[in-house]
Amino acid sequence: MYILELAGQDDEFAAYEAEHAVSDCSVVAPGLATARGLTDRFEYLAYCHRASELIGKAEPTAEDARDLLSVASIDREGSVAVRAVDVRSTTGIDTQQVERELGDELVDRGFTVDLEHPTHELRALFSEDLCALGWLASEANRDFTARKPTDRPFFQPGSMDSDLARALVNIAGARPGATVLDPMCGTGGILIEAGLVGADVIGVDVQGKMVRGTQENLDDALDGGWGVVRGDGASLPIASGAADAVVFDAPYGRQSKIEGNLGQLIQETLTEARRIAPRCVVVGDKPWAQPAHQAGWQTEAAFNRRVHRSLTRYIVVLRRR
Repeated sequence: MYILELAGQDDEFAAYEAEHAVSDCSVVAPGLATARGLTDRFEYLAYCHRASELIGKAEPTAEDARDLLSVASIDREGSVAVRAVDVRSTTGIDTQQVERELGDELVDRGFTVDLEHPTHELRALFSEDLCALGWLASEANRDFTARKPTDRPFFQPGSMDSDLARALVNIAGARPGATVLDPMCGTGGILIEAGLVGADVIGVDVQGKMVRGTQENLDDALDGGWGVVRGDGASLPIASGAADAVVFDAPYGRQSKIEGNLGQLIQETLTEARRIAPRCVVVGDKPWAQPAHQAGWQTEAAFNRRVHRSLTRYIVVLRRR
């Protein structure tokens, strides 16, 4: 069993993304979830920081944490470091005191302390009514946090942040051997993250400026495995069955320069997406589940993510009926 440290503020969304890299994921406290197994996809998660082999759970006090550690069976040797975390500042625990007390317990059991390069790292995680102790097993590679949309060669206002783009492509199943299509690719942020986790990517956009800009951005970010063409989402120039997943951020009503009926365009794009791939993730400033059902999709999951007072992003995960 593993204890996962979730990122962001939406634990259900973070756990749903994690399910694509772990098994039997379940939220157990704010910012924490458990899982029974990890895959090599864990390092690519956007909303999960770390996974630790779970020693056990206790009440969120220093005394209970030390009592739990004192009776735990430890089949390890070498040096250790103890890291205590007040998850989302929910408990007010004195983390330095916890680290000292748990470190003393481990020294009493024959370990040496090495804060710089330990053989093992013990993590003590405190969240509301729960303390979880675990040995650090894996950390997600969060290099995507350094990739700001404004740093790309081609930028347009309203571009999606890299952490959400990474989560969406993980949910869609992006990985080596998979192909991901974005039929409204904009500046290519979704395609960049899909490509960086190993997928081949295809971008389509109706605006020539966006096609050229995405080509520039993908050429800067990826070594290969991509293509971008100009086309209409309602009649995509892509062969049937050419992709494993479709992911796109639909135009937002007040910002959209789309001529005609936006809802009709989204439904037609979703119809085309169903022809091309068995799985789809669509994001917008309104839920597009109803047009998706009319296009022949079935909703697998749906999430609302508040960006700011005037914008909520609605995420709908779809699978082909």
